[in-house]
Amino acid sequence: MTRQVVITGLGMTTPVGGDVESSWRTVLAGTPGISIINEPWTHDQPSKIAGIMAVDPASCLAPHEARKLDRSQQAAIVAAREAWADAGAPEIDPDRLGAVVATGMGGLISLISSYDLLLERGASRISPHMVTMIMPNGSAAQIGLEIGARAGVHTPVSACASGAEAISYAARMIQEGRADVVVAGGTEAVIHPITMAGFAAMRALSTRNDDPAAASRPYDIDRDGFVMGEGAGIMVLESAEFAAARGAKIYGVYGGSGLTSDGHHIAQPDPQGRGATRAIAEALADAGLSASDIVHVNAHATSTPQGDIAESAAILAALGSHTGNVAVTGTKSMTGHLLGGAGAVESIFTVLALRDRLVPPTANLHNLDPQINLDVVGGAPRPLPAGDIAALNNSFGFGGHDVALVFRSA
Repeated sequence: MTRQVVITGLGMTTPVGGDVESSWRTVLAGTPGISIINEPWTHDQPSKIAGIMAVDPASCLAPHEARKLDRSQQAAIVAAREAWADAGAPEIDPDRLGAVVATGMGGLISLISSYDLLLERGASRISPHMVTMIMPNGSAAQIGLEIGARAGVHTPVSACASGAEAISYAARMIQEGRADVVVAGGTEAVIHPITMAGFAAMRALSTRNDDPAAASRPYDIDRDGFVMGEGAGIMVLESAEFAAARGAKIYGVYGGSGLTSDGHHIAQPDPQGRGATRAIAEALADAGLSASDIVHVNAHATSTPQGDIAESAAILAALGSHTGNVAVTGTKSMTGHLLGGAGAVESIFTVLALRDRLVPPTANLHNLDPQINLDVVGGAPRPLPAGDIAALNNSFGFGGHDVALVFRSA
């Protein structure tokens, strides 16, 4: 697998912006997009806060499109259209075009609302689009149909590592010669009473309801759990040869990936971060780089007490003595946790950090946990050095899924 893979298009919709540049500006400013959920059902919920998409994705679609799509699919389509246009809508043989779009939970909201409708009004009221709205592969399928992809349409489902795994899979499609262009990323939109109650029952969510903007605080000693978010991130990957032949602009280079598993617990990370350590080491080896080549890590950093410590241990173990020279950030402090969309959105932030030579700050970092032995960026963006540089994006998921991606500057 010697074909180089480059990134030529970016798209996203998140709690901090309705597109890439607005989201990136907000993240660089260190401004969280977390707010109170303004719905009656929150009255008995322990956590009443979330990162709602800044722009309703349905408002960006024609009414006849929106009503056929789950909210997660709406977000994916909006992000994919931005990414595809940003890449210049490449002219390509459909047999050489693919799509890999992941999710953690798929069309859960559509499933629950359809069941409620069934109970209230009967089977005749169920939409003929219900099945395609709830399919986990629905977003990938809708995007694949829109662009005419025939090299393969795929949907990795690995909890909160899904979006990053999709990018890895897409890059391998190109490296293996299955495709020349692949649209890849992740999406999620499951802010609903049942999911909020479920995560709260696990004591995974922050309950800082009196100060939503300060609730997600990765690596801070006072962190008390993650904040649910929603949105999508999509990038267009191409073989370097195909991109060069059509004169495409290049944001960055896909370096490599490492995919491992903890074998430890369904919902808790290995305390020593051994699976994550191996994922980072494998990503570096896949990219042909060493720890000294990494200048930045966009960390998984969910703001959970155990997860942040385990990841810190993994980064330290994988990068060794070089760790002190690596600028680490946790952008979930502003977006919340987008679950299956997180790895894709954060990969885009990683690519933009390399493009602009700026690491966004970790919001709400006031007192670094003494067990976190990392150089975590707080307060203001931090410049990155000139030259050919590389960065890591980490994504970990329930079930012990560990994915690390390496990106290089263009």
